Amino acid sequence: MVHGISLPPGEFGGPWIDLLFTNALPPDGHPYFARWPACTCRAPVDTSHRRGRAIRPLPAAGLHAGVSSWAGRERCNDYSIGIELEGADHSPYESTQYAMLARVIAELCRSYPQLTPDRIVGHSDVAPGRKSDPGPSFDWPRLRSLVQFELEVAPP
Repeated sequence: MVHGISLPPGEFGGPWIDLLFTNALPPDGHPYFARWPACTCRAPVDTSHRRGRAIRPLPAAGLHAGVSSWAGRERCNDYSIGIELEGADHSPYESTQYAMLARVIAELCRSYPQLTPDRIVGHSDVAPGRKSDPGPSFDWPRLRSLVQFELEVAPP
């Protein structure tokens, strides 16, 4: 499941995403953060930085989907992998982000044979009306093409 996040909304860079996913986001760090006083969210994979440079597995199972449903199954946190990208709904994602995301997804597909490129979805797909990320600026055909390339051409 692909997510888009920026903290504060629409701002890139800074330490806030890392602090959020380590449950250390200070509520007084920005007025927007006050709405998340006890946030406990995690994503198993974080590729968040705009230059696509920081891939790291995060500890424990992900708590990334919230109230969700996909293909008739509820509670997507129980069976999905969340991948975070630093981005916003109406800001184009960077080429490096697509390339890094495609490599991560190809590796996950190799590791989990039941995962196929057509099963990659956005947060908005599993929580429509509640979530909009990665947003309309996310180029799904581009990502799928890059993932297919990684699976067919790039060595495992």
